[in-house]
Amino acid sequence: MKYNPILEGELANLDLLEHLYEQYQVDPNGLDPSWKNYFQSLDHEAAAPIINGIAPQAPSLPVEQLIDAYRRYGHLTTKINPIALNGEQKKSDPFDLAKWGLKQEDLSKMVATHGVLKEAHTSLALLIDGLRNLYCNRIGFEYKHVDHKEMEQWIQDYIETKLFQQTLSNEQKQRILDYLNRSELFETFLHTKYVGQKRFSLEGAETLIPMLAFLIEAGAEQGIQEFILGMAHRGRLNVLANILNKSYHTIFSEFDEGYIPDSLEGMGDVKYHKGYTGDNLKTPLGKAIKLILSPNPSHLESVDAVVEGKTRAKQFLANDELARKKIVPILIHGDAAVSGQGVVYETLQLAKVGGYTTGGTIHFVINNQIGFTTIPRDSRSTPYCTDIARAFGLPVFHVNAEDPDSCVLATLLALEIRQRFHCDVFIDLNGYRKYGHNEGDEPAYTQPLEYRLIKSKKSIRELYRNRLLEDQAIAKDVVEQMEEGFKAGLQEVYGKLQEKKGASPARDQMERPSDQALFQPVKTGVDRELLLSLAERFSHVPEGFSLHPKIEHLVKDRLNRIKEDKPIDWGLGEYLAYATLLDEEVPVRISGQDSCRGTFSHRHAIWVDQQVEKDYYPLAHLKAKQGKFEVVNSPLSEMAVLGFEYGYSVACLKGLTIWEAQFGDFANGAQVIIDQYIASGEQKWGQKSGLVMLLPHGYEGQGPEHSSARLERFLSLAGHDNMQVVNPTTPAQLFHLLRRQMHRSFHKPLIVFTPKGLLRHPACVSSLADLAQLTFQDILDDPVQDGTAIKRLVLCSGRLYYDLLAEKAKTKRSDIALIRIEQLYPLNKVRLKEILARYSKVKDYLWVQEEPQNMGAWSFISPYLIPMLAKGLSLLYVGRQCSATPATGSHQLHEQEHVNILKQVFQT
Repeated sequence: MKYNPILEGELANLDLLEHLYEQYQVDPNGLDPSWKNYFQSLDHEAAAPIINGIAPQAPSLPVEQLIDAYRRYGHLTTKINPIALNGEQKKSDPFDLAKWGLKQEDLSKMVATHGVLKEAHTSLALLIDGLRNLYCNRIGFEYKHVDHKEMEQWIQDYIETKLFQQTLSNEQKQRILDYLNRSELFETFLHTKYVGQKRFSLEGAETLIPMLAFLIEAGAEQGIQEFILGMAHRGRLNVLANILNKSYHTIFSEFDEGYIPDSLEGMGDVKYHKGYTGDNLKTPLGKAIKLILSPNPSHLESVDAVVEGKTRAKQFLANDELARKKIVPILIHGDAAVSGQGVVYETLQLAKVGGYTTGGTIHFVINNQIGFTTIPRDSRSTPYCTDIARAFGLPVFHVNAEDPDSCVLATLLALEIRQRFHCDVFIDLNGYRKYGHNEGDEPAYTQPLEYRLIKSKKSIRELYRNRLLEDQAIAKDVVEQMEEGFKAGLQEVYGKLQEKKGASPARDQMERPSDQALFQPVKTGVDRELLLSLAERFSHVPEGFSLHPKIEHLVKDRLNRIKEDKPIDWGLGEYLAYATLLDEEVPVRISGQDSCRGTFSHRHAIWVDQQVEKDYYPLAHLKAKQGKFEVVNSPLSEMAVLGFEYGYSVACLKGLTIWEAQFGDFANGAQVIIDQYIASGEQKWGQKSGLVMLLPHGYEGQGPEHSSARLERFLSLAGHDNMQVVNPTTPAQLFHLLRRQMHRSFHKPLIVFTPKGLLRHPACVSSLADLAQLTFQDILDDPVQDGTAIKRLVLCSGRLYYDLLAEKAKTKRSDIALIRIEQLYPLNKVRLKEILARYSKVKDYLWVQEEPQNMGAWSFISPYLIPMLAKGLSLLYVGRQCSATPATGSHQLHEQEHVNILKQVFQT
């Protein structure tokens, strides 16, 4: 790590301070009062008794500034780089006495230690020795920037009075060596038995394993019941084997081509992407602990938000929402990814937001000091890869992987801080990659000097073993037994596996409901009396609550609509769906940008007192024992928030978890989560989710960015019954759809294309009877009685139906029928055939959509529809032409295109 040039600018201010201090000593009243008070406080703190006849002699201000500098900048000179080249470890000394107004002759003078050492006063030379030992030696401490002054002082006191007084026992050191043995020998075994196969070895950073082991043990002693981990590729197999106790047999089997292990973690991904659950593991002290490693794709940092969402859901389920001390997240990053991926910032931004906080995360950075072939100076603009933590006022500890004792001590400190102050803590584990990016890589192509050094190095295990032997902390024969015993155990597992090679057939982990289950109507109707009762409860205004006049009118109108059996609009239908589920004790969580009120002011799940701005959530006050209702306005983030809600939905399958986009196209910013988790997570990892995505969609002339939720993207991802893609057109359909999501016997993500203009459209309404008596219908047929009178059959989906319906009435075309495909995937082909069969005299079949031809549902639906049509007839496309953008930015052109679509449908 290079010396930070920014520091020079900060140190330059010392000249000004010294000048002002000299003025203060001559004429205190001649200074600005703020400076006078400052120097008076320093003099007061520096006052000290005479010790052994010698009074402190060095100037107080420079000494105090020097002490602060060591605390603030000592990390710049610590020996944390195990592969320093060409004197890189020798940085410019920020503590040169001259910079602080001190001279060599001051070294023998007595000074106040300001609490750094046990002694209140000592010589300046001994004070500096103490400061260097604390702050420039084994651990690089970054904590003076934290935004919590109590935490800053606590960390400082811990470092200066406790940390290095802690000594690990010989038994603890032997356990560290045992974990290093397991870590390195496991990697070596894989390297020799499975030559050339990728495994993203941990070698060069094996110290991560004892760090995690000691963290988990200490956490269990403090009452932590469960850790949820998310991590990069590097070291994943090692963590699975040596921390989560995934069997070596299973891991080895995953390297054998043609052999599929008999496991339940999902079989559709490579081994270094998979997750695992270690249930009821025992620490060395006998405490039970649960460990969950979340699966993740190659977009490594995307798992950060998923882990946070899982953690919050599990804290809710474990009644740990107040203390947040039982369920703790751990994130393990790579150095290049943590500094380069925007989702890291987005996820950190959630940490202290009320609806997303998890009480703090412990972050480990496996700092390889390179990203694939890109060196740090080409991959970031900051001195450290962890500098993003400074933006959030989070403590960072830099450690050297070749000093396992310090690494463990820093880890235990991080746990103390997390549990005490409920904040994130970063540990920057500086190591290297023994074999380059993966085991098939040749790193010397681009880093020849570095890899010449790495090849010459002894392993961390060897260095630590030799240190323990030298210190007589362990006997040589014990070391040999540990090594040979572990090697023999690995060989035994490997030998047995070879005997059974090829024994297991591939297994399909995807939950494939039968067609009957997929399309069987689910009873979701709710009695009128209960609907009225719930409406009365969520329409109740607390006494003394000052409700906005427009909201007051809306609340009264909603209640009257139910009382008087008037048409129910979209907002009320949605509200009733949530209320009925909450009444059944189903938890409901909705988050997104402005979801409390609703982007289009249709929801109003939050009321704000107009006098004191006190919040009230009507759906949270239905009855004493109800499902938890949580509606959250998210930060202006898509990727992290959607990842969070996906993780929440995975951990809380019993609840309705919803992410709502402000506009449907906002999902563009979360495409990684959609592609690599929501659409494929179950097939890859066996990870089930019932997440609901609400995506406002519809062409109202609002330009290319706020028209389309990209229906075609979701349909292109649809396969293997992996999710539900629905474009509902009535409030009742939405009501039953949301209720069906919680009453089905299986869990699948639900993608809902919700309207904008239809929220208040006079024709987009339902009756109370529709909510009480119906269920969700995959396809809505035209109400025409005589199908034989229909000559032109129009199939469509979404809000365009209402424009077609209005034009049909206007043109009085009784020979045209309109069929709505409400659920596009899975498509109910049986029901669709039944409906088409009603129209035996049809001459024209049209698929009509608002979207351009290369978008929307056309490409997806046409292969299904064409074989179902009457013999000799074709399916005609009506809609906008192919386009590079979803819609025009001209309202006039939009209207012209819209008119042309209607003309084509209703032309003779």
